[in-house]
Amino acid sequence: MTKNLRRWGPGLLLLSPSLILLAVFVYGLIGWTVKVSLSDQHDALGSKGFVGLDNYVYLFTEDINGRFLHSLRNLAVFTVVFMVGTMLTGLLWAFLLERGVRGEGVFRTVYLFPMAVSFVASGVVWRWLMNPSTGERAGGLNAIFQSLHLDFLQSEWWTNPQWGMSAMAMPAIWQLSGYVMALFLAGFRGIPNELREAAAVDGASTFQLYRRVLFPQLTPVALSAVIIIGHMSMKMFDLIMSVSGAQWLTEVPAVYVWQALLTSDYAKAAAISVILLLVVAVVVVPYLVYTDRQEKRA
Repeated sequence: MTKNLRRWGPGLLLLSPSLILLAVFVYGLIGWTVKVSLSDQHDALGSKGFVGLDNYVYLFTEDINGRFLHSLRNLAVFTVVFMVGTMLTGLLWAFLLERGVRGEGVFRTVYLFPMAVSFVASGVVWRWLMNPSTGERAGGLNAIFQSLHLDFLQSEWWTNPQWGMSAMAMPAIWQLSGYVMALFLAGFRGIPNELREAAAVDGASTFQLYRRVLFPQLTPVALSAVIIIGHMSMKMFDLIMSVSGAQWLTEVPAVYVWQALLTSDYAKAAAISVILLLVVAVVVVPYLVYTDRQEKRA
């Protein structure tokens, strides 16, 4: 016992501040949120007791106009468009840079620059770019299309009831594609040259080289990018609020949480937050398990 204490004691002592902060401000607050979600604290007067899963049942069955389910649908559309657009754009940029272009450093800087801009700042700009007005009041992209006599390209953007959330994903795609590009480019540069030389010796064409050799090597990078981009989209709040504000058409669970807090409905806000946490866990936990198994095999 004393020997083990001497062995592990210094390390635990060194990590103890971080472990305490993690326990209090992460797991402690998660536990508190779960507790509030099981209570009847729907105003600033405090909770009178626990109601079990009633708040969760209410969100899925009795919420006014199916508001929570509507926000989940919006989030699903936003996430799919955001992830597909970001992954394809990032992979395309990485592919072009990997093939070799003049001024690669300039292009890398240009592609990565949007990452340095906050979602609030870019949202304000994109709010103007996606101005839904047409005709004499047209602004942003619609005004550009009008000046070029391309009126058929004018759109309602995020105010369109059918695909407004798809348009809402455009600013996020613009902002995060450079990050995905950096991941894929690092993956390309990390592939040993021996694999390329072996493929060339075997007579593989350029298409076969990428299709059969290089792209399969990027699978771990692609999986990591999907996890990172996916969990970011599920928590999206600042970009949506900057572009559209609190609107029914573009409401997602994070915005719903904010509005619930404004009315001091802490139990509802906590229940939505717990559901979001579970959704993120469904995405992240399998990735962590997969990574752990791969490391053990290695």
